[in-house]
Amino acid sequence: MRAIQRIELQEETTEGLRRFQADADALEAAGGLQPTDHWKRNSSARIVFAVRSALQKMAGKRQRCMYCVDSAGGDIEHFWPKTPYPERMYVWENLLLACTICGRKKGSRFPLDEQGEPLLIDPSAEDPWQFLDFDPETGNLNARYLLDVGAFSVKGETTVSVLDLDKREEISAGYLKTYRKICALIGQWMADRLDENYLEQLKEADDHGLLGWFLHGAGQTEPAISRFRGTYPEAWAACKKSFR
Repeated sequence: MRAIQRIELQEETTEGLRRFQADADALEAAGGLQPTDHWKRNSSARIVFAVRSALQKMAGKRQRCMYCVDSAGGDIEHFWPKTPYPERMYVWENLLLACTICGRKKGSRFPLDEQGEPLLIDPSAEDPWQFLDFDPETGNLNARYLLDVGAFSVKGETTVSVLDLDKREEISAGYLKTYRKICALIGQWMADRLDENYLEQLKEADDHGLLGWFLHGAGQTEPAISRFRGTYPEAWAACKKSFR
């Protein structure tokens, strides 16, 4: 999973979403809103196409699912599900791009903590690697152990459980492939020299957002990264700044 930077919509698209939301709110107040039908009825509108285009841009050139980052993201996903949260149905900050499998597994499941805050990771609002860890042996995503509280991240555990991020072999295989590509690239620099295009090469090798784990998460202690940090401290600092 990778952190996603949310972009600003064009004014026309923003206003269109507001109109759709206002209509949904009015129907909800009158007791006649069917969220799924309302969304389906507007899904072919030009405004929704513009939203999809913006989400695809946010997802990067491979347009991967914003949850698993392995499959293609083909569906607009409501982070807070449109049922039972229709008041967020057309809110830009609530929309993500997801693959069919992640969308089906999540569905309307949306655990909240005691304060009413989501226990699922929103990759467009927070760094997933503050809550998740990666296992280089299995390729699985797991909850991160938080030393300051002496327990595994509840948000990480919940996200992994809801999306089955530790049980989907295709995801594990993809993450392992990316892990090995990044390690091989760093090993090449250790054996020869650091390429002047190292930032672009790292970006190209990272299909699954693992640079966030390597540079800001538990992966900072990986042997390849430790050698890289010790040999090229300035490049390490540049990487930390570039890949957040």
